[in-house]
Amino acid sequence: MYQSFYERRWANGPKVVAIGGGTGLSTMLRGLKSHTKNLTAIVTVADDGGGSGILRQDLGMPPPGDIRHCMEALANAEPVMQQLLTYRFPQGSGNLTGQSFGNLILAALNGISGSFDEAVTRMSQVLAITGRVLPVTTADVVLEATFENGTRVQGESKICDFKKAQDCRIESVRLLPEHPSALPEAVKAIQEADLILLGPGSLYTSVIPNLLVDGIAQAVCAARCTKIYICNIMTQDGETEGMTASDHVKALLRHSGPGLVDICLCNSAPVRPGLVARYKAEDAVPIVVDKDAIEALGVELITRPLASETLDYARHSFARLAAAVMDIYEERANTRVL
Repeated sequence: MYQSFYERRWANGPKVVAIGGGTGLSTMLRGLKSHTKNLTAIVTVADDGGGSGILRQDLGMPPPGDIRHCMEALANAEPVMQQLLTYRFPQGSGNLTGQSFGNLILAALNGISGSFDEAVTRMSQVLAITGRVLPVTTADVVLEATFENGTRVQGESKICDFKKAQDCRIESVRLLPEHPSALPEAVKAIQEADLILLGPGSLYTSVIPNLLVDGIAQAVCAARCTKIYICNIMTQDGETEGMTASDHVKALLRHSGPGLVDICLCNSAPVRPGLVARYKAEDAVPIVVDKDAIEALGVELITRPLASETLDYARHSFARLAAAVMDIYEERANTRVL
């Protein structure tokens, strides 16, 4: 069958591994899937809130929410199936109120599959996704945060409110039980990657938890390909207030090791004044990009206009972000000395 130049380029595109969770990761995947077929999303399973937390508690399965978001972003399913995936049961639906139908599909597949990662694979096939989505681990893990004043709290969903009550920064996070084993396919994907991306997304609750799984940080640090951390556009209320871009990089390195990332990619487009005022009311501001401090860590800073000009939130444009990432990859691939 005839393939155009663009179809061949897409099918033979670089092996991109994106590590994270939440809205940030799924947004980036939505843009990347038009650039390469060879995508692997490695997704945190530390969430314990909302509908995912209920299914985790009631069924003893890993939380499906972040994984479902990534599959939605990569899906090539019929419009009706897309609608079903994103449908949430409204108020008055009893125990189903607020639950996502996509979560329930994944829960059902988990019930008829031999393992959670097998259930994710089967759902990926149903949705005909571009690339693949992998849970970072299938272990039942809980995220614990330690604050600068020495206090601790367990549970991803409790960290935000607890931090506000303590009124001090997060010092570190860890998984309990410590050192869970990574999904072997996730480690292999990292080892074979042409490009590794961390973020965007919640620093302590979406990105770093993946690095606490045995084998993940080690594989990323050892990888010889280009490795990019995509910094958020805004600080996050209840998580990263007062932190600069270099503070984000320091936290990543503190939870992993040297060589984790080569590049920190930050937004250079101004955030619209109305959005800045709205976020400020929620104790969030545009992240200060402190170039010298980033480069003092041995990490190169690259800035690009990445913010969406149309959304009612200060978030990345998936098209701009994907284009910037692929431009950096191609530039580095063309100049790399073998």
